[in-house]
This record gives sequence, structure tokens and C-alpha cells, in this order.
Amino acid sequence: MLKAGIVGLPNVGKSTLFNAVTRTRKAEAANYPFCTIDPNVGVVTVPDARLAPLAQIAKTTVIIPAAIEFVDIAGLVKGASAGEGLGNKFLSHIREVDAVVQVVRCFEDADIHHVTGSIDPVRDIEIINTELAIADLDNVKKRRDKLAKDVKRGEKAAVTEDAVLAKFEPVLDAGKLALTVPLTPEEKVTARSFFLLTDKPTIFACNVKESDLATADTNAFVQKVRDYVKTHLACEAVVISAQIESDLIDLSADEAKQFLKELGVEESGVGALIRATYHLLGLRTFLTAGEKEVRAWTIHVGDTAPKAAGVIHSDFERGFIKAETVAYDDLVKCGSIASAREKGLYRMEGKEYVVQDGDVMLFKFNV
Repeated sequence: MLKAGIVGLPNVGKSTLFNAVTRTRKAEAANYPFCTIDPNVGVVTVPDARLAPLAQIAKTTVIIPAAIEFVDIAGLVKGASAGEGLGNKFLSHIREVDAVVQVVRCFEDADIHHVTGSIDPVRDIEIINTELAIADLDNVKKRRDKLAKDVKRGEKAAVTEDAVLAKFEPVLDAGKLALTVPLTPEEKVTARSFFLLTDKPTIFACNVKESDLATADTNAFVQKVRDYVKTHLACEAVVISAQIESDLIDLSADEAKQFLKELGVEESGVGALIRATYHLLGLRTFLTAGEKEVRAWTIHVGDTAPKAAGVIHSDFERGFIKAETVAYDDLVKCGSIASAREKGLYRMEGKEYVVQDGDVMLFKFNV
């Protein structure tokens, strides 16, 4: 299962957000730096509004959503790349995740200490990114030094690797992120083996106060973050209120819905964040539906039908014959498989078919 790491400066709401997305109270959330030392890990279900209507069509009450892992990582401080705070430990934990959710404080509160003494979300982003870039630059230089002899001898693999590292070095030296470097598909494959901290897919979570959630689009801090990450990092920013989300943990679904309605918002910010992180990881969902259960299955973008079948069971991929397929929207409009088949919307797909998000599938196989 792929992992997304929740990172940020101390006291920006990371642990509170982790508790919210995992619907637990595993992570200590306290008003002092480094209340998280060892990472907390939790499996998070991906909200998917398609599952309930599909369950009605399939006449089942059993719904199994897709899931990903979230990791709550200790707060980073300036100088982490040189070992300040929990520096090296923090960086090693980031290296182990597949994507990064960077939490940025976008609210004023005199009772909650900020490590720099003031609220400036763009400065906070730059502190973290600079530390990650410094650590990556050191990694790149050491790797190039190690390759130097093989490059001089003209060894093809070393030359290829060094050429990609050479693209990263000046960018990181300028304090920018590796993910901003344009690479060919082949170079991206090579770059994966470097495990660079700043080459991980990243999304920014703007943490606002309860009273600001409904009007977040006009929040000056949120606007600054959105403009900055879009212009400089080509990343997405979503709005959450970690404290509200934490309060929702103890409420039933109906109570939570009513609570959010009273605040003037339709949906939990965490739901949007989980879905955005799922897509950030390059994941998509196909669906299966029957009287036993309705289930969301996780695949990667570009996976073919046999690969999707293998997610259910390796025998399905090995003996794949065909995939009976209908798009979710078409199935819901028709109201049944039989109706979708009559209207020519129920298709037979072969081994080359690239599965689309929301495909409802039934696999035929023979082993």
C-alpha cells in the first residue's frame, strides 16, 4: 500500500490532521514542538460517492472502499538538513513515503505557539523546502562523486545516471525542488532510484480556523499559499480545518453532516484532501458490484485490464480472457447491467484495454 507523509513545521496541525484523516486519536497533538517523534501510521479509506448508488443497483449493503496509508512525521525546523531538531530522523521518515502532504498554518492564534514567532505560510513552505533541497543536493553530489570513475570509463548506466543527476544539481543548489525539473519518461525511471525528498509528489494543506472554513477562498493566507505553490511548484493546495475534522471523529455520519452544514460547508475538507492525495499518488479506482459486495479496487494510472484483474487475484491476471466493462455514469443512468447491455454500453474489453477511473468490471479468466 502506498504511503503519504504528513509534514510541516512544529505546531501547524499535523498530528491533529492525522487523527482526523485516520479517524483515531493515535497521534499526540500538543502545543509544543516535537510532540511527535516516532511516526504514527494509519490506513485511511478513500471517500467515494459512487459506492452507495452502486450498492443500491447491486442490492447489497456491503461496501468496501479503497484505502491508502498516511504517516504523521515529526515537525521539521530550520537546520534539519544539518541535524537540527529531529533532522536526520525526520528526513529518513520522509524518504520512506511515496508522496508528501505539507501542512501549512493559515490562521492566527496567540494561544498556539509558532516556532518562528509569526504567521507567514510562504516563509514556512520555503523553510521546509530549503531543508529538503539541501539534503537532496548533498545526496546528489555524493552520488555523482561515486559515479565519477565509471562515467570516465564510459560505462553506459553510469553515464545515463550522471546525466539525470546533473539536471538536478543546479536546481537544488538554487534551493528549488527536484520535482520542478522537466524529465523525459526514461529519465523519470532513472530518477526514482535516487529517492530524492523534493522529487516526491506534493500537495499543500492550508490549515484554517473553524470560523474561516466557509470563507477560506477569501483568506489572505490561503490565497498566498495557492498563488505560491501554483506559480513556483506546480502543485495543488487544498483547505482543511484540522481542529474541526478532529472534532468530527466522535460524531456519527449524520451528526457530522449537520455540524458541517451549520458551519456553511458541504463536505469535510479532509475528504477532499484524501481524494487529492490518492490521485497525487497516481492511483485510480475501478469498481466491482455484486450481491455479495460493492468494492473499490486501487490501480495505477495506465494499468491495463489484466493488471487490474491481478489486483483481485493473481490467477485472474494469469488466466485473463476478457473484462466485461461499463462506465459508472452509464450504469447509474441505466439503473441495471441488463439495461446498460441493451443500450450497447456494456462492453467486452481485451488485454490491451487501459482501465479508466470508475469502470465497473467483471473479469473472465481461465487457469
